[in-house]
Amino acid sequence: MGKSILKEYYLKFILYAVVIVLLNVAGLSLFFRFDLTANRIYSLSDASKQAVSTLSEPLNIKVFFSKNLPAPHNNTERYLRDLLTEYAAQAGRYFNFTFYNVSQETDMGDQANQNREMARDYGISPVQIRVMENDELKFKNAYMGLVILHGDLIEKIPAITSTDGLEYQLTGAIRKLNNKVSALLRQTDKINITMYMSSGLNDIAPLIGLDTLPHLGDEVAATVEKLNNKNLGIFKFDSKDISDPDELEKVAKEYDLMAMHWPEVPEKNIQAGAGTAGLVVEYKGKSQTLPLISAVEIPIIGTTYQMADPQGLGEQITAIMEKLIGINKDIGYLSDHGCPTLGPDRMAMMQGRAGNGLAVFDQLVGSRYNIKQIPLKDETIPEGLNCLIITKPTQRFSDYELFQIDQALMKGTNIAVFADAFEQQQGQGGMMGMPSFTPIDTGLEKLLAHYGVEIQKAYLLDKNAYKQQLPQSQGGGEQTIYFAPVIKEDAINNEPAFMKNIKGLVAMQISPVKHTKGGQDEKEVNAVRLLSSSDQAWLMENNINLNPMFLNPPSSDKDLSTYDLAYLLEGKFTSYFKGKPVPEKEAGETDTQNEDTEEGLQLPKTQTKSIEGLKAGNRVIETSAPTKLFVLGCAQMLHDNMLDEEGRSTNATFLLNAIDHLNGDDGTALLRSKQQTLNPIQETAPLTKSIIKGFNIIGLCVLVFMFGIAVWFFRSMKKKKIANMFG
Repeated sequence: MGKSILKEYYLKFILYAVVIVLLNVAGLSLFFRFDLTANRIYSLSDASKQAVSTLSEPLNIKVFFSKNLPAPHNNTERYLRDLLTEYAAQAGRYFNFTFYNVSQETDMGDQANQNREMARDYGISPVQIRVMENDELKFKNAYMGLVILHGDLIEKIPAITSTDGLEYQLTGAIRKLNNKVSALLRQTDKINITMYMSSGLNDIAPLIGLDTLPHLGDEVAATVEKLNNKNLGIFKFDSKDISDPDELEKVAKEYDLMAMHWPEVPEKNIQAGAGTAGLVVEYKGKSQTLPLISAVEIPIIGTTYQMADPQGLGEQITAIMEKLIGINKDIGYLSDHGCPTLGPDRMAMMQGRAGNGLAVFDQLVGSRYNIKQIPLKDETIPEGLNCLIITKPTQRFSDYELFQIDQALMKGTNIAVFADAFEQQQGQGGMMGMPSFTPIDTGLEKLLAHYGVEIQKAYLLDKNAYKQQLPQSQGGGEQTIYFAPVIKEDAINNEPAFMKNIKGLVAMQISPVKHTKGGQDEKEVNAVRLLSSSDQAWLMENNINLNPMFLNPPSSDKDLSTYDLAYLLEGKFTSYFKGKPVPEKEAGETDTQNEDTEEGLQLPKTQTKSIEGLKAGNRVIETSAPTKLFVLGCAQMLHDNMLDEEGRSTNATFLLNAIDHLNGDDGTALLRSKQQTLNPIQETAPLTKSIIKGFNIIGLCVLVFMFGIAVWFFRSMKKKKIANMFG
């Protein structure tokens, strides 16, 4: 009997061991994870899955991460490793990644040194982090970067200091490589790189602190050759030595090169001469210049000369190449009619403050799209353009220019309008004068009203506004900036996919946007409110004065209300020019199309004679294809002082998501907004707070006491039951 039980025991043990081994073997290939986070931040987004699932060639990722890093950087490495494992599971055999040990403290010795040298060759440099050791704060250099290799093409993320937005960066880099490969394969023309290097500069190089200048030409040529090998031989390199002053002035003026002139230096046996040093990158009539020598004015010291770094020059040439061949989708930006130019605010930079330029917006959007600036007075809106951005026009549109915008919408070009109700003008007395605000009337307003939206001629002020910290010299404390409303989660429509996880925004000098019927069929055009104010808002319509010292809320709550601030209209629009003749062009305006006759003939553009009885028909597209119109009454949100360069703030996320939605890329919008830097706690009423506080203080104690009474009661009943059983 005992042997039988023992035999059964061993048999069960063996069976359990076999089951455990089989489960582990199955787990190697059939693993799964549960992501219980609200936004599924530890799971790959659909956009990421699509980016790696379409790989047709091997993609390798080399990660250079120092070992034994303190928190939170050790968590960053763990998250990155898990994330890359998820990518590999979706991509299959074409996706590979390797972690390289670059720590000096390890026993790997020569191998670690070789790994660090490899990282430097790829442009990955150590970053400085703070470490707490023995109750002492120290600084330590650590490698935290990676490179992505796809054939001969390379993309890098040099510093991964946080998990925030890491999946978005990785997927963006992988997409960029895929797009670059496709764009390079489509090219039939070469990109011409011409190096203008005057040999006479070698004589004066030691006098201006550029001793290695004679070798710069060979280094630049080697850099271009290396880039050529990595980019399917798209570059054609040429070198020209210009010493003739007349030719030099002509070339310098044509390509905006810096021309240098120097006098005779007898003691150095140097004759007077002139020269230049720069690269000109040309492609299909477009050109861009990169200086090889730059002059810098330094106070007290004076003028100093700096020579271009060949490695940095390679990165600049790559960026120009990507822009010229168009690895991204094209979007249009209206560049005339008073719209702000894409770039920094030069005046603010000179004064050392954050300005009203659009440099950050240009950088963020330009990393995803190829921005084509469209001067509507001189050019037409290109056919097949996905999206057109119109930002704060201040000059009046002619009817023919409005016709071009209308017909672009009819042809399926989605339009984003960021408009202001007023134009701010500096008052008398220069910088200290009080500014004046003039209502803007460009003619675009009647077009928008016909489509179903109207931007009110007023500024919105709100009690829920940004609070500025006052310096001690002004008494300290806070000052509410009522014209900078804080748009909270309950005023944001999170139903559209691209609006998910947008928890809060800050606007500046925003105007209400009203939805009207206009000239549209409500069954064909759907209007979606995206943003609104709180119910503590009011309007400033006349005598605009935005000095915070003179702004106060209305005395009566009856004057407070809620206002809509942004709309998205989708559907089939009816043209503003339906049933109307095509407006005539004014002098200097460009025609939008060659007019076809009813017989199908096409007249040359230079034809001035008319044929008796000939008429042109179907010149106006009266009903659009399904298209979208986004309207926000706040151009200030695009300015540099409202956005961050990394694009992680909610303002930047909202703007980029809206542009992605207009370009049919909601997947990227969802990916970008998975992890938000702003995730506020839901506000609760004072009574609710008091109830929760009272429950935590008294209610928990009462529950514990009642639980104890219940346990005592059941134990007593159990004792009585046992006593009765054996009584």
